[in-house]
Amino acid sequence: MKARVVKSTGLWYEVQGESQRLVARLRGKFKLEDKKLTNPIAVGDWVVVEPNQQVEGEWVIIEILDRENYVIRESPRKKGHDHLLACNIDQGMLIATLKRPRTSTGFIDRFLITLESFRIPGVILFNKKDLYNKKDLLKYEELKEIYEQIGYRVELCQFDQEVSPFVLEMLQRKVTLLSGHSGSGKSTMINQLIPDAKQEVGEISDFANKGVHTTTFAELFDINGSSSIIDTPGIKELGLAEISSEELFHYFPEMREFLGLCKFHNCVHVNEPGCAIKDAVGDKISIERYESYLSILMNEDNRR
Repeated sequence: MKARVVKSTGLWYEVQGESQRLVARLRGKFKLEDKKLTNPIAVGDWVVVEPNQQVEGEWVIIEILDRENYVIRESPRKKGHDHLLACNIDQGMLIATLKRPRTSTGFIDRFLITLESFRIPGVILFNKKDLYNKKDLLKYEELKEIYEQIGYRVELCQFDQEVSPFVLEMLQRKVTLLSGHSGSGKSTMINQLIPDAKQEVGEISDFANKGVHTTTFAELFDINGSSSIIDTPGIKELGLAEISSEELFHYFPEMREFLGLCKFHNCVHVNEPGCAIKDAVGDKISIERYESYLSILMNEDNRR
């Protein structure tokens, strides 16, 4: 029977069949097929399951169907391995905050890069607008202009009051990956959309100004039968996976138009002469995004 993975606990999976939700485990041999993945299956995957002949009420995943796309990151716990965040999604939605906790532009850019590898559309929602002073609001407007100019949708939100019509419209008829730091407001947003979800909402640590993890496992929530959200545990860091230093700039939309225009074919756009991308900085490429590119390039080189 064909089913979709709607929850992953690491050892067991909840899958949604045609009319019922089932508990299934992965057939052992799959665990060795890709040694560089900490999780061979992720929420959003389509699989084939069959009843376990030895255990009543238990199902076994016997096949993982081809994926349209996936979002992956470097495993924070197992060096040299990657971790699937979600599969078969229509868009990625990042909940960002300018304070309590603060989301850095580097984190935003890393999330967008992971989407760009499959040309998955990205949306950035800046939550907790009630905490923003005049300086914060100016910063938001600056970021909104930068990201909207390169094709991303950006909105200012207050999820503990309502989910705006903009967000509701963006979610319609799509499978959306929801991501962000712990404490950014993902669970609050889901509770507003789906009261029955009853997601636990964590407090912000005054000492570190960071959120406390409340979502333990990735899970898919149905909104209205045609729209759904994949909620993921809060992410502190987002190490890039499957992206080399040489191709990093391909995942900055504003840099792609300069592909092949540099003097040297192996240009990495740092200090090479005749670099078309460096020449465009401050004009078609924002200084902030170029600096983010350099920072990510240096960090990824150091990690390898």
